[in-house]
Amino acid sequence: MTEGPQSWKDLHSGRLQAIVEVVQAAGHHTLTHFRGTNLTVDAKADDSPVTIADREAEQLVRNQITERFPDDTLQGEEFAEQSGTSDYRWIVDPIDGTKSFICGVPLYSTLLALEHEGKALAGAIFIPALGELLVAAIGRGCWYRNAGRFPGDHPNDWNQARVSEKSEIDQAIFVTSQVDSFATRGAGDAYQQLEKAAWITRSWGDGYGYLLVATGRAEIMVDPVCNPWDVAAISPVLTEAGGQFTDWKGNPTTRGGDGLGTNGRLHSQALKFLEGH
Repeated sequence: MTEGPQSWKDLHSGRLQAIVEVVQAAGHHTLTHFRGTNLTVDAKADDSPVTIADREAEQLVRNQITERFPDDTLQGEEFAEQSGTSDYRWIVDPIDGTKSFICGVPLYSTLLALEHEGKALAGAIFIPALGELLVAAIGRGCWYRNAGRFPGDHPNDWNQARVSEKSEIDQAIFVTSQVDSFATRGAGDAYQQLEKAAWITRSWGDGYGYLLVATGRAEIMVDPVCNPWDVAAISPVLTEAGGQFTDWKGNPTTRGGDGLGTNGRLHSQALKFLEGH
């Protein structure tokens, strides 16, 4: 296996190193507003919430990427796509789990993905309030590091992330973001069946749920509704951790409008609950 992110400096003209640096800079910026007493919450056109932290963090990403790679395309949740002339596209979700962020729950994430010629190249999931960072590049593994907030942690060490080896769904931890979103798309029974089949179900999902799968702490993460910026970083992370990401039809895409991430061994079993919805 190739060495971890410390060896990525010169790859793709520094872009792989940049994804590690920029996602952390954006995530750390969100902490300047986290649990703030005067946080203003606005409603977007789809009635989902947005805060100054979302906007500032995305703008930080855009500024840093544009400064380093001015010809690259940039897509994000909060602002219009910035077209480029190169074969590279960056996709950012500054706060995945804005509702968690607003409520002071530390399980929100900052997501950053990099595509090359339309294909996933690298992805990063950063949990700023917990200090957990997961980065992956196709063919170079998935790597995990934390901020050293627990006994025995080594905050400067990169460890290779791997999914669990569980192969029976009744042993699996099933996570998702918001239970009622299954019913919203007419798939309430799919949730109920998955919940019954799995060993345990928890619903603090978003990017954190996928991080749990990639590090072997959960086996199944389901998004009934998602946008490209919600899952663009997830595909390379799970692939390189030994897992699998598809839409509910089993297609390996981040633009299908829904998502299923698993440890790979349970993917076909989980997919059976979702097919047809």
